[in-house]
Amino acid sequence: MAKKAPRRTAERIAEVTLQLFNRFGEPNVSTTLISSELNISPGNLYYHFPSKDALVNQLFDQYESAMLGLLDAASDVKDIEDAWFFLHSLFEQVWNHRFLYRDLNNLLSGNRHLETHFHALLERQTHAFRQMLESLAAAGLMRIDPDSIETLSASMSVMVTYWLSYEYVRNPRQAMEPASASLALTRGAQHVLALLTPYMASADLQTHLQSLSAAYGSAQP
Repeated sequence: MAKKAPRRTAERIAEVTLQLFNRFGEPNVSTTLISSELNISPGNLYYHFPSKDALVNQLFDQYESAMLGLLDAASDVKDIEDAWFFLHSLFEQVWNHRFLYRDLNNLLSGNRHLETHFHALLERQTHAFRQMLESLAAAGLMRIDPDSIETLSASMSVMVTYWLSYEYVRNPRQAMEPASASLALTRGAQHVLALLTPYMASADLQTHLQSLSAAYGSAQP
């Protein structure tokens, strides 16, 4: 059997850096720690990534690509189950790159690439929620006017963007640990989905939405 080709060094560096950033927060991870964790020299690290900002940008670009691919599917949401799956998938992407949200304001203030690209991604996220709401309204599942769609899509985007910050404030010692992922993702999706409840087209749809949310929550360990 042919041996697998070794992973490229740059890919290994990005993978390990993401793990360290997610665990400890970007400000608390030095390039010295990264090279030590990888058992490579600082010079080897700098050959691939000449600064820590270059690493941050690489990881953000990966996140941006994954998010844009997911957001493109917003118009395909046709029912409540689709909406739940879409929201949960969004939170999964946020969790996978949670260091961005844990230290968001700090990162934006010191990194021009993130400042410009994160703003554009946030606009695209809000637009995706708008598309989702319009799709649910067109399917007769929601009764909502255009002004309310604008307000609700912005509220949903705010909650997705700052949910992990809220989780971190509630429990700073454990909120960002992998063991907390399932519950954090479910709670976030539940709260965003709850914003839709008053706009459901019937009491039965409201009950269905609440039951769906509760069922996912009770299924978590």
